[in-house]
Amino acid sequence: MPRCLIIEDEPLARDILESYLQEFPDFELIAACTRAEEARAILQSESIDLIFLDINLPDLSGLNFYKSLVHKPKLIFTTAYAEFAVEGFELEALDYLLKPFSFDRFKKALEKFETPSISTADFIMLKADKRMHKVNFESICYFEAKGDFVKVALAEGKNLIVADSLKKLEQILPSNFIRCHKSFIISLSKLQYLEGNQLRINELMIPIGPAYRDKLQASLKSG
Repeated sequence: MPRCLIIEDEPLARDILESYLQEFPDFELIAACTRAEEARAILQSESIDLIFLDINLPDLSGLNFYKSLVHKPKLIFTTAYAEFAVEGFELEALDYLLKPFSFDRFKKALEKFETPSISTADFIMLKADKRMHKVNFESICYFEAKGDFVKVALAEGKNLIVADSLKKLEQILPSNFIRCHKSFIISLSKLQYLEGNQLRINELMIPIGPAYRDKLQASLKSG
């Protein structure tokens, strides 16, 4: 059962979150805090899976509070400030609830905790060159790890270099993207052929790691 923590200084908003969460018995509310440092103490003593976090807290910005955590639970922002949405999603928040939000909107956000890797959109937002780029999945050929960065190879011959990891990307990409090597995630729609321990996309021969071969073959058969 996911264990939840509410961090919200407004009494009405806190009550609404608690009442909404009560409608989901599979989620357990551990505490509802009004201050960031109060929440920090709970996080040090309790195992928390999901935080509902207001951005405008009396003692510390919710954004800075979450950045300061060593072990970061999954996150849903609850705020009245739409201008922080981009920064919120850069922190890999599951959702960004803009007050006042309805029960149905809350439910959709909570469902993302249960199925975080399933994408219903046809694009992904990637930060490169200090900009957030909207990139359609159909234009992506492959992702390649480059140290602390990832190269995103696009069908039109362009590349983006993003400060991310293949592990994080693998969790949010749709099912037609498959890890074929510790350094590569490929789009199955861009795959041309397999040859030995390699596969070809555009002009590049990409290695197939032994640990990923079975999953790759299974994906090709199911496709």
